Amino acid sequence: MPSQSDGRVWVVVPAYNEARVIGGIIAELKWDAHRIVVVDDGSSDSTAEVAAECDAVVLRHPINLGQGAALQTGIEFALARGAEFIVTFDADGQHRTAEIGRLIDALETHRADFALGSRFLGSAVNVPPLRRMLLRAATLFTRLTTGLALTDAHNGLRAMTRQGALRIRLRQNRMAHASEILGQIAASGLKFVEVPVTIDYSSYSLAKGQRSGDLIVILLDLFARRLTP
Repeated sequence: MPSQSDGRVWVVVPAYNEARVIGGIIAELKWDAHRIVVVDDGSSDSTAEVAAECDAVVLRHPINLGQGAALQTGIEFALARGAEFIVTFDADGQHRTAEIGRLIDALETHRADFALGSRFLGSAVNVPPLRRMLLRAATLFTRLTTGLALTDAHNGLRAMTRQGALRIRLRQNRMAHASEILGQIAASGLKFVEVPVTIDYSSYSLAKGQRSGDLIVILLDLFARRLTP
């Protein structure tokens, strides 16, 4: 496994109004000696200032464009800095920093270009029943439309090699990017592997993350796009 402090591994953290928790997230990532770029997606609070005080690299969108746009900005920045491995990591506290190493290990062990975290192979702590059902539905839809044999379609914890990252061009700025990136992985023909991870749902992350209604809208939007010539 590559040394996490040699500049080859970058962690991209998209953040929108996360001043309350971003400092703790960065502290955990720094403890594991990760290179970090926080993309502040037009926050109205002090997210960018807190992240900068924690010595993370901070990029700012002047307006809120959505997580897909923030990820694309961070991925392009990491590639320009010579990253050989890029990890995407949510800013709301749902992910565990200790699992980043497992994703990188999986890329190397399986000679894959994408390592996708799966809460359904691992664990989802305190996930609401309706959320679980909708996530399962999104996964089934993604399997049918992309051909990827996945167990989890909307997990923000993932890792990719440089080769894989160069094939990603996110245009769906809002939360539909999670399905878009899987479609691009399928189109690339590059190898992927799923890795069991734990998602920790808290009252804060549930309030910040996708609402059940959002997932329904995403599913309907993706279905409509499939019907459009």
